[in-house]
Amino acid sequence: MTESELVIDLRGRRIETLDDFWDAVTGPRGLPDWFGRNLDAWADTIHGRGISDVIDRHSALSVHVDRAGIFAANDPAARALGEVFDGEQNKLVVHAL
Repeated sequence: MTESELVIDLRGRRIETLDDFWDAVTGPRGLPDWFGRNLDAWADTIHGRGISDVIDRHSALSVHVDRAGIFAANDPAARALGEVFDGEQNKLVVHAL
């Protein structure tokens, strides 16, 4: 693993559900077809590594989203997703529109 940060910039993409989030991060981020598309699978991917070669090549991960869709208010799904990120090695950054 190299000392670098992978930035996944989802700004401009409306994310209304966790399924929308999984759609946004699955293909181009190297997640396999068997990726579980749930919070436990995401935690394994970003903390345990060994699931995505794309993510594994970096020492840090930042996912940037707009404060829209599930990230617009205190949505339980967005809150649960945010809790998976540790805020140090793996960050979810929510930007004001």
